[in-house]
Amino acid sequence: MIVSGAGLIRVAVLGLLLTGSAAAHTPQQPPHRLFSEGDLKLESGEVIKDFSISYVTHGTLNADKSNAVLMVTAISGNHHRVDFMIGPGKALDPEKYFIICTDAIGNGLTTSPSNSKAQPRMQFPKFTIRDMVESQYRLVKEKFGISHLVAVIGPSMGGMQVLQWGVSHPDDMDALVAMVPLAKTPAWSVAVLEASRKAIMNDAAWNGGNYDAPPEKGIRLWRDILNLLAARTPDMYQAQFKNGMDVLPWMKEQEDAAMKAFDANDWIYQTWAYERHDVGTSPGFNGDTAKALAAIKAKTLILTGTKDLLNPEFEPIAAGKNIAHVRMETISPGTVTGHASAGGFNPADVDFLNREVRGFLMQGSDRAKPAN
Repeated sequence: MIVSGAGLIRVAVLGLLLTGSAAAHTPQQPPHRLFSEGDLKLESGEVIKDFSISYVTHGTLNADKSNAVLMVTAISGNHHRVDFMIGPGKALDPEKYFIICTDAIGNGLTTSPSNSKAQPRMQFPKFTIRDMVESQYRLVKEKFGISHLVAVIGPSMGGMQVLQWGVSHPDDMDALVAMVPLAKTPAWSVAVLEASRKAIMNDAAWNGGNYDAPPEKGIRLWRDILNLLAARTPDMYQAQFKNGMDVLPWMKEQEDAAMKAFDANDWIYQTWAYERHDVGTSPGFNGDTAKALAAIKAKTLILTGTKDLLNPEFEPIAAGKNIAHVRMETISPGTVTGHASAGGFNPADVDFLNREVRGFLMQGSDRAKPAN
C-alpha cells in the first residue's frame, strides 16, 4: 500500500526539526508504503489493533535475498533519517544494497496515537523498544522473506533498536551500526525526557491528550529542552552566535517551525519507550545488561558524539566493552557536535559517517551481491 499526504510531510518536517537532516518526501523519492501486520501483540500482553508499519526501500533485492540492510529511525524521526548516507558512493549504496528504511511505532506514519482509529490518542497502549524491533522483524520476514540481513543501522533511538536487534535476533545479521545509541537508558536521559514531557503535559491546552489544537506553550518549551539544548552543545552555539543575544530570535524561529510539525501524544509515547529501555530486560537475561550485550554475535560499530547531552557518551562506551566483536569510534574527532553528530547536517560528521560505515560494511560483506 502506497500512502502520502499531510501526515507524511508533518513527520518528515519533525525529523528535520530534531536532527537537521530529514526533509519532506518528494515525488522523486521511492514511494512510501504500509505493511499490515494485523493486531500486533506487545510484550506487555496488550495489543495494537490494526497495526501497519511504514517504510520505503532503496535499491533492488538480489535473487538470494542476501543484500538487505535495515535502517531504524530516531525518536520522532522517520524513514528519511539517514538519507545523507544513502546514494551512489555513500555508506548505503543502492547499487549494492537493498535498503529498507522503517518508521518506528509512534512516529505518526507507522500506527501511532495520532493516526490510530481503533485506539486514538491516550487510548493507545504503551510499547517498548523491543516492540518496535519485533514489528520490524515481521516486516523483514513476512513482507520480504529475508532470513538474514547484511546490517541493521540507526541513530539515537535507532541505535538503541540496533543493539536490541543484536540481542533479540543474534543470528539474523552480519553487522550492527549503532550511532549515538544507548543499551540502557541512564538517569540523565530519563530526566531530559521527563522534562520534555512535563513541558507538554503541564500545558492546559494538552487537555489530557485530547487537544483540538497543538498545545503551543508546551511544544515551544519542549523544542527548547530537547532540540535546542540536549541535541546540541554549548560549543555549537559559540560557533554559531558570536553575540549571545542573537540566539533568542533564532530560538523563536525554531519553535515556530515545530508548531506545524509536532504531535504531542506521539512524542510522549515514544519517550516512555525510550526511557524504559534496557537490553538486559530482554527475555532470558533477567535484567543483566552486560550478559545481554555479550550475546550479540554480529560485528558491531558503535559511534558516539563528543559531549552528547541526550545519550551521554559514557553509556555506549561502557556497553561496548561487553560486545565480543565491537569497534568504537568517536564521530568526526575534533568536532564537538554532541548528539547532533549523527544528524546529517555538519559536513565533517557526514563525511566521517559515510567513510567509516562504508568501510565497516565492506569488511566481510562478500555475501551481499548486488541485484543484476
